[in-house]
Amino acid sequence: MQALRASCWARGGQRRTKFTYGPRRPRGPPPRSPWAVRGPPPGQQLPWYLQKPPPLREQLPELDVVTYEGKLHRVPWLARPQPAAWERGWHDPRHDPGPRLEDMPGYKPRPCHVCHQRTRLLEGVKQALWLTKTKLIESLPLQILSIMNDTANQLENQDERVNHAISHACFWSSSEEDIPEETYSPVLLEDLLHLCRTMTTKYPSLANRMMARDYRVSATWERESTLLQVRGINGKILNAMKPLEPIASKDEILATENHILETFYPIAPTIDLQEVNVYETKNDTGFQDGYPYPHLHSVYFARCDSYLKMRPEQLRAKMLMFAFGNAMAKAKTLYGDEPRVLEKPIVVQSIGTDGKCFQFLVFQLNTTDLDSSHGVKNLAWLDADQLLYEDARSRPEIKKKVVVVPAGIHGYQPDTFKKFLAFYLHGAM
Repeated sequence: MQALRASCWARGGQRRTKFTYGPRRPRGPPPRSPWAVRGPPPGQQLPWYLQKPPPLREQLPELDVVTYEGKLHRVPWLARPQPAAWERGWHDPRHDPGPRLEDMPGYKPRPCHVCHQRTRLLEGVKQALWLTKTKLIESLPLQILSIMNDTANQLENQDERVNHAISHACFWSSSEEDIPEETYSPVLLEDLLHLCRTMTTKYPSLANRMMARDYRVSATWERESTLLQVRGINGKILNAMKPLEPIASKDEILATENHILETFYPIAPTIDLQEVNVYETKNDTGFQDGYPYPHLHSVYFARCDSYLKMRPEQLRAKMLMFAFGNAMAKAKTLYGDEPRVLEKPIVVQSIGTDGKCFQFLVFQLNTTDLDSSHGVKNLAWLDADQLLYEDARSRPEIKKKVVVVPAGIHGYQPDTFKKFLAFYLHGAM
């Protein structure tokens, strides 16, 4: 007994709120088992502990349920009464439940699975490849590599100016002592884009572009009889007067017919996509007709939300989904809603960063016929996890009065900005 009392009291005479013995309660959500994701196999019933018997009212509809409404206490063998809805007598907008889903004008019985800005795909790029019917190539196209390796396409004092941009984002962009990632990441992206815009004097065709943000894109397609949609606000985009030329040749496009898409059974392909019944089936690029910069060049993603933390794999999947959505919306505008193999493929570039690591993606839309897994596939070139620098410290790390790591930028990688600049110059040379 004394040992039990001693275990219940901590140092200083304060009572412990948790005992050191007994089984521990599991924390966090339960694991995602195949049955929890897709249900039991076809023709097999749920186990007995998952089968809920129907309520008494459904078993005997003509039977009146006896409740303990007239009592002043709870009676275990009587049903719980259902209180009537309280009417205020006047309309209070703060407590308005709103219309039912069935009464909304955009309600449809067929559900639609939506990928939006906050969607984090469980399987990452593998899941995005299946949803968009795409073949992945883990390298950059030769057109971009040739621009990157040409020394004539570099800035004057390029490394020094890039280091200055990193210092501005990580040390000087805020008065806080430790600048958070969601603050310096968009600042660094904007500074690097400003460095790229200084190449306009050397390549005048770069002036025929326009940067836009906070636009809404919407693209709808079917994948194995499942209605899918990409919609919402995504990152910054760079529009141009002329589209990018196709990366892959016609022979390479036809060779994708033999490619087999990788599946991840028993996980459902639509996992983590929002299932809605109120939606509009439309394809919209986000810009009106007559816009002088109608062709999308690149999409840029920078982490700017402290509540939405994405792993690099999820960020790459988001880049692929929105690059596909922009290309699909443009294809539906040019060629109509009928599924077909495009005469001229549409190319969209995408770059994502968390302020330190960069992800590079080039997507080529070859077909809008995505219902079947057979036939021509789309193509995506991916160069993942490219560090611009390893560490940036505003204060040195000191141990035992010895400076172990000095303040400043460490591990700068010049090839990462060369790829960034090559993406920007692509299509202007």
